[in-house]
Amino acid sequence: MKTIPPLLLLALALLAAPGCAGDRPVELRGVWLTNVDSRVLESRAGIAEAMQFLADHNFNIVYPVVWNKGVTLYPSAVMDSLFGIRIDTMYRGRDPLAEVVEEAHRRGIAVVPWFEFGFSSSYKLNGGHLLARKPGWAARDGSGALLLKNGFEWMDAYNPEVQEFLLAMIREVASGYDVDGVQGDDRLPAQPSEGGYSEYTRSLYRRQHGGAEPPADFRDADWLRWRADILNAFAARVHGEVKAIKPHLLVTWSPSVYPWSYEEYLQDWPAWVRAGHADLVHPQVYRYSHEEYLSTLATQTPAALGLSGRKNVIYPGVLISLGPYLIPDDELTHAVATNRAMGFNGEVFFFFEGLRRENARLARALLTTHYARPASLPFPTRN
Repeated sequence: MKTIPPLLLLALALLAAPGCAGDRPVELRGVWLTNVDSRVLESRAGIAEAMQFLADHNFNIVYPVVWNKGVTLYPSAVMDSLFGIRIDTMYRGRDPLAEVVEEAHRRGIAVVPWFEFGFSSSYKLNGGHLLARKPGWAARDGSGALLLKNGFEWMDAYNPEVQEFLLAMIREVASGYDVDGVQGDDRLPAQPSEGGYSEYTRSLYRRQHGGAEPPADFRDADWLRWRADILNAFAARVHGEVKAIKPHLLVTWSPSVYPWSYEEYLQDWPAWVRAGHADLVHPQVYRYSHEEYLSTLATQTPAALGLSGRKNVIYPGVLISLGPYLIPDDELTHAVATNRAMGFNGEVFFFFEGLRRENARLARALLTTHYARPASLPFPTRN
């Protein structure tokens, strides 16, 4: 695929921009807020400062983490009842989610809590305290070992008890906070395709297949489809239950790029869009060069995915910072220009700290180009 010259990209983006000179553009401008490599959530003052920084740079939506490492970043009655851990001990006596909601809404920024770990129980902890307390929740690979992929250990996403656990936390956030939506990601709903061999899932498969065992080849096409359909049904449950609580809430997903998401993590997210179970999708188009970003993004357009009738659903996830990596200014602005030229009216950046590293050079690069004017979100909020 030929690379589009940067100046042509910028011209196309300007032509495609909604509204005309003087109008407020309609764009989603988001960022993920983590508790890893970031101290924002450690104090109310840090949260207020971060939300003001986003407002000053014309962002309009933030995705704060609320579930990772087997604990919540809000006081959870669900976690307390099952595991005796009401909140991550770092935040005991506070409610970071409530503070983010108040400080963000005060500045006109929407808040969509992000259930980062999803069906993962732990990272390099052999299942952590969740599976120590609930060993029957463990996902298993074909050898019977705890399901492990890229350092993450997994709960069995096909087990109704595990599903209800995640749903219960999603419900308590949706019902207990003045948020604008909830978000799953590349671990919710998801399960590494190497899994599906727990005794519960084997038994379920046997009941539905005349006593036959699941295929030993975890990449068997029918076996992939059977497991993905269970996750599709879970996505539908999340969407339905959240809307039953508050119909205006967004149900958003940030999966891996398709079809890799399906092949590796059984995330058939275009099916979620087609079925109406996704209000927004932020595919993680995380690439380290503009050429790779452009070629990958081209595969995630509604037309490429057979979703041409579904407009204003997909807004790409853009990697700007991870470990020592920080995207060059010109690649950042080219990525946004590419998004606009290809019909995507917005994006979400991973992650917040990248915007203010090196004297906030990335935030300033956006403010002096594509984010020069405040923007309205492409959907109504209660904020």
